Amino acid sequence: MPRQLSLLALTAATLMFVFSSAALAETVLRASHQFPGGKGDVRDEMVQLMAKEVADADVDLKIQVYPGESLFKAKEQWGALVRGRLDITSFPLDYASGRHPEFSATLMPGLVRSHERAQRLNDSKFMGMIKQIINKAGARVLADAWLAGGFASNKSCITSPDTVKGQTLRAAGPAFEQMLAAAGASIASMPSSEIYTAMQTGVLDGANTSSGSFVSYRIYEQAKCLTAPGKNALWFMYEPILISERSWEGLTPEQQKALTAAGEKAEQFFAEKAAGLDQKMVDVYKENGVKVVNMSPEDYQAWLEVAKKSSYKNFAEKVPNGQQLIDAALSVE
Repeated sequence: MPRQLSLLALTAATLMFVFSSAALAETVLRASHQFPGGKGDVRDEMVQLMAKEVADADVDLKIQVYPGESLFKAKEQWGALVRGRLDITSFPLDYASGRHPEFSATLMPGLVRSHERAQRLNDSKFMGMIKQIINKAGARVLADAWLAGGFASNKSCITSPDTVKGQTLRAAGPAFEQMLAAAGASIASMPSSEIYTAMQTGVLDGANTSSGSFVSYRIYEQAKCLTAPGKNALWFMYEPILISERSWEGLTPEQQKALTAAGEKAEQFFAEKAAGLDQKMVDVYKENGVKVVNMSPEDYQAWLEVAKKSSYKNFAEKVPNGQQLIDAALSVE
């Protein structure tokens, strides 16, 4: 009996060693983002899809997803990523323009205009220049994503530049802030995760943000009028999935291959969803009694004129290679 017990104990110890060794061999990457989890936000869905694809690849790699600022606050993610404290993030790149002012080109008024052109920009010299800065800072892109957006206000509809006068607005990045200020708006800066409360408490009259955020943050509960992207989308923002270079270098070639494939799948998933996000936003806002309007071609051109004299001019004069970045983006048909 004692011999049988000792054999059982030895077998159990061996199995525990095998399982603990397998667990130790698995690499866990932490993915953080500011967007609501489990509520249909496409950026969370992209990261969750990558986690599933990586797990299915069976390369001892796991992505643990922390949505809704549960690991890092929205604007803390870039610093954490490039220092290696965070592995993966879905990140509105212009949030890091304080450290890299060139990133404001990825939220420049009227620079994108359509989802089709956004796709063409991904493989352009312009994005090559942006990604070079990302790489040099200590990160790399796993999946591209451009989200269209618009305006929402609880005061009055925003169409032509004169309609923002007297309104306090959130604009997401310096280029839009400069343009809106030039048109007569007051500016309050904050991540999109804070818009709802700011409109609820009167800190904001309205905001710019993406179609995805307008829905997932339930801003329709605080808005009276929505300006949808339509055919004249003034607002487009680059929100890629990024990985820390330190984390990337710690992976095996097989794990890197699996993660790259997962990123490609997530990017394809997003491309198929992108335009639908705009229509979903329109539908949700109408269902909740919010008036929905679009900018006319004349409104769009009027805003571009304001932008050229403010944000474009400032970017060209003050940002390293600013004019070259604008020219590279505008050269994409």
